[in-house]
Amino acid sequence: MPSQTRGVGPGWGVGSPQTCGGWEAFLTCLIPRTDLRQMFQTRSVENIQFLPFLTTDVNNLSWLSYGCLKQDWTLITVNTIGAALQTLYILVYFYFSPEKRRVLLQSVALLGVLILGYCYFNLLIPDVAVRLARLGLFCSVFTISMYLSPLADLAKIIRTRSTRCLSFPLTVATFLASASWTLYGFQLSDLYIMVPNIPGIVTSILRFWLFWQFPPDQDKLYKPLQA
Repeated sequence: MPSQTRGVGPGWGVGSPQTCGGWEAFLTCLIPRTDLRQMFQTRSVENIQFLPFLTTDVNNLSWLSYGCLKQDWTLITVNTIGAALQTLYILVYFYFSPEKRRVLLQSVALLGVLILGYCYFNLLIPDVAVRLARLGLFCSVFTISMYLSPLADLAKIIRTRSTRCLSFPLTVATFLASASWTLYGFQLSDLYIMVPNIPGIVTSILRFWLFWQFPPDQDKLYKPLQA
């Protein structure tokens, strides 16, 4: 079972857990900022997917629960900020979306999953150590599935030779956040934090390769030919 150490010393050195946590909080604020700006500028949600906002919010709330149970203030702080921001993005998306019923139904469905999860972990598992282990496993599996889900668009990108459906700022932020969390988990000897973020690094590198193979400027070159 992974160590339940709360920290590795009080310092704020370059490689300290506190420094990693600061980077994670900073990156949490930056990751969806481009989409938020686009929604306000265009007053629409065109070419912006709703599900990533929703799943990221659930992911943040799950890790927040893990951090509270483990009494890890880095996890608590970063995921509190992340959950608050993701909730804001969900509300903005709902406001500008023409398909409010679909957005609302998806939100209610995942809210129900959260309530069931809370009841399971807090009412059916009285042993704190077992609860921490199972909650950590759930968070790890959920995080891995989030990182791997964009691979479903891989065939479409290769077929169309276009990366328009990918966000380069999001890819950069995801890579840095995944690397920071992996380092943080390594320093705390917490496999539940370290292991699920490794796929985030791998998938980000894959997306960098796609941007290199099919640069966004290439799409602009095709537009006059299609007109």
